[in-house]
Amino acid sequence: MIRPPARPAPAGAVYFSLLGPLTAVRDGRPLPLGPRKQRIVLATLLSRPNTPVSVDVLTDAVWPDDPPRTARKNLQVYVSAARALLGSTGAGDRERVVHGCGGYRLTIDECELDTLRFRSLARAGRSAGERGDLRAAARLLREALDLWEGPPLNDLRDSSGVAEEAERLEARCLTVYEDWAEIETELGRGAAAVDGLRDLVERHPLRERLRVAWMNSLHQAGRQAEALAVYDDYRQLLARELGLEPSPAMAALYKAMLGRGHTHRPPTAGRESARGTTLPAAPRHFTGRREELRELLGLLGATDERVVVVSGPAGSGKSALALRAAHLLGDSFPDGRFHVGVRREDGSARTPAEVLGELARLCGVRVPGSVPGVTSGTGGVPGVTGVTTGGGPGGVAGGVPAVGVAVAVSQGAEEAWQEWLSLHRALIVLDDVPDEASVRGLLPRSSGPSSVVLTARGQLPGLAPVHRIALAALADTEALELLGKLIGAGRLRTDPAAALRIVRACGALPLAVWVSGMRLAVLRHLPLAEFADRLDDPAAALDELVAGDVSVRRRMASGWQDLAADDRQALGRLAGPAQEGGITLDGAMEALGCGERAAIRTVESLIDAGAVTSPTGEVTAHAALYEVPRLLCLYARERVGAAVE
Repeated sequence: MIRPPARPAPAGAVYFSLLGPLTAVRDGRPLPLGPRKQRIVLATLLSRPNTPVSVDVLTDAVWPDDPPRTARKNLQVYVSAARALLGSTGAGDRERVVHGCGGYRLTIDECELDTLRFRSLARAGRSAGERGDLRAAARLLREALDLWEGPPLNDLRDSSGVAEEAERLEARCLTVYEDWAEIETELGRGAAAVDGLRDLVERHPLRERLRVAWMNSLHQAGRQAEALAVYDDYRQLLARELGLEPSPAMAALYKAMLGRGHTHRPPTAGRESARGTTLPAAPRHFTGRREELRELLGLLGATDERVVVVSGPAGSGKSALALRAAHLLGDSFPDGRFHVGVRREDGSARTPAEVLGELARLCGVRVPGSVPGVTSGTGGVPGVTGVTTGGGPGGVAGGVPAVGVAVAVSQGAEEAWQEWLSLHRALIVLDDVPDEASVRGLLPRSSGPSSVVLTARGQLPGLAPVHRIALAALADTEALELLGKLIGAGRLRTDPAAALRIVRACGALPLAVWVSGMRLAVLRHLPLAEFADRLDDPAAALDELVAGDVSVRRRMASGWQDLAADDRQALGRLAGPAQEGGITLDGAMEALGCGERAAIRTVESLIDAGAVTSPTGEVTAHAALYEVPRLLCLYARERVGAAVE
């Protein structure tokens, strides 16, 4: 049975349900949805509402192995049937399913699709919980859960494409159920969730947060022995199946219950304590990047994108963007948000074993076959990792973790980590990735609820499939906004022309603008025009861009060292002409002293490494204007000059 939407749909509208078998009703009467392939097409469109779905995605969902030659024509037939079923939008009789360059887009309202209604109610419930209105939160979350009829799309899961979408929907439903159960326990009504939690634990025996909620609800119902048995059963299951232990938070809850007996209020783990976090502080002066932040939040919070690479030149604000998004996505990742740097303090790459060792420690994963070492910066305590991270300014985040736990990576270690990723909905931020080999074994291999954000100067082209967000320089208005936050809007208004010269001399690079702002905030007597003159001087600009222990030249040097020797040589040759506002392919050929094909390969190698930016739209190689960030140009010219001397 399909429950009606919470607010009435227009008369004659179709109401679809994905939270169970795919079904549809109009005015209370079920509708036939056609043969299986047609239903798969409809389910795929409905699972991505109001978003273009490519023909390739639809083809893979219907014919995962060997699509026929008539696949596109058949899809058109299935989409036509969907149009007939859906009718028009009611707004000018526009078609609900339209075809564009991005694929087929289905337009549907919240009151016509249970997953949209579910998402809206869950979001409202979490917001109420954050405001402290727990009764309203419990009511809204329960209303969302009442839409859940069982495993989503359980009649079409033989299609791998539909099965993947169904697993994502089920993970969201489980997370909302856990939220609701925890709030009911906080309200003293945990007994109401006991039976439902028991059923879900039977279907998802390795999901720890469900177990914790079940323990708390049983304890609150006065059934302490059963609550303790839940922990014992789980501990034995983990040891037997995976060679793991329950998390430290769950173990602490068990010990607290042992000491309280029947007469005390159950020591609930609580929603916040159950969510681990090792994020550095959010950047205080985060500025700009609105479109990029919106895209990243949408990918991680709505579409369950598994891996996202945020790339850009040194100092472009990659870490700050990733941290900003991670801080805003707490509700989307109930099993934790974890930040790990992939480099040491000296800028050298950590080994995959070190990074995996720190991840395992933070997430409570016991890595089989690990060989603990002694970590520097932690008082010589074996197996302990010291983390010295800190938030950075306006699009910049500084701080790099110290050397991590030295472990011998084995197949068992990676399998234990992959198992943890598949069972938890967590967000992992791997910061300042030097190359693909450093992280390839740490990324999710299969469909699961966890997501990973990688920040890197290069684009890590060897990782696929991933979603990529490339950061360019800030717009003038964004760079001025950041500068104004640091020196004061009043001082900025005293000489706006000089302020614009400053941010442009910084190449609108967030790090350089931040350093300029910090210097001017200390040097209150210094006119903006005089500081702009200093930055305009190519021989002095990098000397000026130092604030305390933050040096733009040092950041440029780190990026330079990341380049292969041939790329450093090529960048040095391109630095002169590129500084004049970009370089064409003909200019690159002249500077490099080579032919067209060799110049294209060289420039594209520098693009992959993050040292050269390319146009965002599609243009021919001869029409493209390639750019090297101004400050990297200055540093490259320094290195070339030093080599000549």
